[in-house]
Amino acid sequence: MSYTVGDGMVTLALAAGFIGYLYMKLLSRQKRLEIIHQERMAAMEKGIPLPEFPLETEREPRRDPLVLPILGMVLFTLSIGTMIVLYVNLPTDSHRFWITPLPFTFLGVGFITFHFLKANPWR
Repeated sequence: MSYTVGDGMVTLALAAGFIGYLYMKLLSRQKRLEIIHQERMAAMEKGIPLPEFPLETEREPRRDPLVLPILGMVLFTLSIGTMIVLYVNLPTDSHRFWITPLPFTFLGVGFITFHFLKANPWR
């Protein structure tokens, strides 16, 4: 497989974008810590006590109740579509391979079933 100069440029652009994002995130964190430090120093000069707080707030993971059924529907429909395409387009001697995406079909049906068998899925 031969790669072109454009492929290399795309790879470098993606890497540069990722590194730039991490750099900007680091700069914003440093700026926030600097502002907090200045506020605390001004409060100490005025004699105002400040409560201690963690620098990084612990975020509670969000649990969206619609992730499982959406993922289940995507897996189910894509695998059913893939099975139909394989069955129609494969030569006659290879027709047995149309069931290859069947595990993904079962996984999608399992996700949808699990969602609806939970006690209260939208809570």
